[in-house]
Amino acid sequence: MTSSTDTRTGSAQGVGSDAQRPDGVVKVRGEFAYSSDLWHEDMLWGATLRSPHPYARIEGIDLGEALATPGVYAVLTHADVPGVNRYGLEHPDQPVLAEDLVRYEGEPVALVAADHPETARRAMNRIRVEYTELEPVTDAEQAVTGNVPALHPEGNVVRHVPIRRGDPDARAEVVVRGTYRIGMQDQAFLGPESGLAIPAEDGGVDLYVATQWLHVDQRQVVAALGLPEDKVRLTLGGVGGAFGGREDLSIQVHACLLALHTGKPVKMVYNRAESFYGHVHRHPATLHYEHGADARGRLVYVRARIFLDGGAYASSTPAVVANAATLGVGPYEAPNVVLDSWGAYTNNPPCGAMRGFGAVQAAFAYESQMDRLAAACGLDPVEVRLRNAMSQGTVMPTGQVVDSAAPVAELLRRVRDKPMPAEPPAELDLRRMPGGVSNTTHGEGVVRGVGYAVGIKNICFSEGFDDYSTARVRLEVLGGEPAATVQTAACEVGQGLVTVLQQIVRTELGVRRVTVQPMDTSIGNAGSTSASRQTYVTGGAVRAACQAVRAALGSLSPDELGDKVLDETVEWRHRPTEALDPETGAGNAHVQYGFAAHRAVVDVDTELGLIKVVALDCAQDVGKAMNPQAVLGQIQGGSAQGLGLAVMEEIQTDGGRIRNPSFTDYLIPTVLDMPPMDIDVLELADPHAPYGLRGVGEPPTISSTPAIVAAIRFATGKALERVPVRPEHIIGD
Repeated sequence: MTSSTDTRTGSAQGVGSDAQRPDGVVKVRGEFAYSSDLWHEDMLWGATLRSPHPYARIEGIDLGEALATPGVYAVLTHADVPGVNRYGLEHPDQPVLAEDLVRYEGEPVALVAADHPETARRAMNRIRVEYTELEPVTDAEQAVTGNVPALHPEGNVVRHVPIRRGDPDARAEVVVRGTYRIGMQDQAFLGPESGLAIPAEDGGVDLYVATQWLHVDQRQVVAALGLPEDKVRLTLGGVGGAFGGREDLSIQVHACLLALHTGKPVKMVYNRAESFYGHVHRHPATLHYEHGADARGRLVYVRARIFLDGGAYASSTPAVVANAATLGVGPYEAPNVVLDSWGAYTNNPPCGAMRGFGAVQAAFAYESQMDRLAAACGLDPVEVRLRNAMSQGTVMPTGQVVDSAAPVAELLRRVRDKPMPAEPPAELDLRRMPGGVSNTTHGEGVVRGVGYAVGIKNICFSEGFDDYSTARVRLEVLGGEPAATVQTAACEVGQGLVTVLQQIVRTELGVRRVTVQPMDTSIGNAGSTSASRQTYVTGGAVRAACQAVRAALGSLSPDELGDKVLDETVEWRHRPTEALDPETGAGNAHVQYGFAAHRAVVDVDTELGLIKVVALDCAQDVGKAMNPQAVLGQIQGGSAQGLGLAVMEEIQTDGGRIRNPSFTDYLIPTVLDMPPMDIDVLELADPHAPYGLRGVGEPPTISSTPAIVAAIRFATGKALERVPVRPEHIIGD
C-alpha cells in the first residue's frame, strides 16, 4: 500500500493520500482543547452521588447537611427531574437518578452544584441515603436459565437471538467442544467524561460535551428535561478517545438539570475512578461451542450457546447480542448451524458498545475451536481455516449472501507467509523478555509460540435500522481562492474523520482550502461514531453534497465562481438492511463485512507465567485506503486493544463490586508491551460503498486477541479457555 495523488483533481491531499490531520500538531504539543478544558465565567461545578451497593432498596434520602454547606447552590434527586426519569440508547430503562432501587454499584442517586469542585464533593458526601441491601444477581447465564429474581419487570433477558440453518441434528466424524469466557474490558479512553451546560435566555440549555452521537444524546436529554427539541442544543467538545464508551449518557442530563435549576453554567468532570463507574464496558461472556467436521477438517455443523452479561441496564445489549449471533460462526462456511445468543440483566456494571461489539467475544470462542479442530484432525491451524474459509458468494448462517470481496484465505496466507521474527540473541536485552523490565527473568524457562486467527465484523448499523447521515457543503471564493466549508453532526473522537472529510471535498471539488465546522445539532443527524461507519456514511453524505455542488457549478471551475455561493445539504443512506426473523435469525441484516487476520508470536516464561508479545502481524482488507497512514494507525490501535484483552485488561468484579477502578490496577498496554507490526493492507473495492471503502477500525481488535492466546497455547500446551490470560492460568494445574 502506498500513498497516492488523486488523478482527477491533482490534489496531493485528496482521497488516497497521507493527508495531515489538522488536529495532529496541537494534540502532540498539548495545546488541543478537550471538553474538560471548557470554562465559563460564574461557573458552578457539578458532582454525582453514586450508590455504594450493587443492588439495594432506597428507604430514604436526607439532603439537609448537603444543602446547608456554604457554596452549595443545588442538591437534586429523581423528584427534581422535570421530564421522564428514564433514558437508554435502544430501550429507556435506566433512571436519570435512582428512585426506589439501585441496580449497580455506582448508579447515580443525587446531584450537587457548588461554587468549587471540592465544595461539591464535600456536600455530596453529606447526603445521607438509607439503603436496604439486596442479594445481587451477578452470573449472566444463571440470570437467563436459573431460578433467580427478576431485576426488571420484563425479566432478566434483554434479548435472545436464535440462528437456525440446515439440519439441526447433523452428525460429524470429528467433534470438538469448549466453554470459553471473556472478562469485562474497559474502553480506557484517556479523557474522562466531561461537559459544560449553559442555561439560555429562551429557557433552554446549551450543552458542550464529549460524546459519540449528538442527536441521540439530544433525544434523551429532551425527554428528561421535558423541553422541546429546539431548546436543547448540543455542541461537540474535544474528545479524548471513545471506543464505544461515550455512546451512552453520562453527565449530559445531570449537567443540564443543574444548570437549569441554578440558572448558572455548570461544569462536570469525572475523575478516573468515577469514569470506571460512569460508562458502559465490554460485555463479559460465557460461550459454549461444539464444532463437527469430517475427517478432512471440513465443517459439518456448529452449535453454540452464548451468554452476554449486559449488567444493570440494556444500553446497546440488543445489538451486541445480534452481532454475536449473526457472526458467531466466524468467517467460515458451515452448512448446519444451531446457535442461540442471549443478553442478560445482572447487577454488574452496565455493559454496551466497545470496539468489536459482540464479534470480539464470538471470535475468541470460534477461533479457539478452530485450533482444537485442527489438532483433532491432525492439520496445521492455518490449513484448517483455509479449508473452511468463506469467500465472495458464501451464504451466511442468516441466509445473507456475501456479495463483495471476502478474502479470508488470502489474508491467512499473507500472515502465514511473513518472515518470522529472529530468535533472541545470546546477549539478551532484558526489555525484550517477559517481565524483563522488572528484571524477573534472564531467559530461563522462556518458550516461544506462534498463533493465528481471522475475524469477521459487520460494518455500519444493521437489522433494518434507518442508518443515514446529513452533510452540508458550501463553496465560495474567499480571498481570491475557492474555499469549501463542511458541516455535519458526525463526531470526531480522535479517529481522523475531519481529515477524511477534507480529503473527500478536495477530491470531489478540486479545492485546496476545506474547513470542517464544529459538530453540533444545528444540522441533521449523522448517527453515531461507532460500527466503523462514519467514513462510509458521513463520507458518503459529504461526497453526495459535493456532487450536488458540482452539478450546480455546471461547466465552471471553482476558480470561476466569482461572488456566487453554492450551498447544498444532503441526507445520504447506504443500501437497506433487514430485521432478523425472530425464529430462525434469517435476514439480510448487514450492510457490509470487514475481515482481518493476525499472526502472533509470543515468548512465555513458563515458570513465572509472564508473556511478551514479540510480533503481531496483520493483513486486512479495507476496500479503499482513504488515508493510508491513518489506516495503519487504526490497525495498530485496534490490535493494541486486542492485545490488552488477551493478556492484561479486565475490570474485576466481586459480587457486583468493581475491585480495580484505576489505571494503577486496570492495566492497559504501553509502548513496552506493543510489538512491531508487519501490516498488509488490501484494497479490494466494495462496489456498494463510496470509493469502494470498507470500515477499518474494528476488525483488527477481533482477530488479535485469539491469535495471541493461540500462540500462548502453542508455547505452553495449556487449554486457556478464558481471557485475559493470567500468570496463574499458565503455571497452575
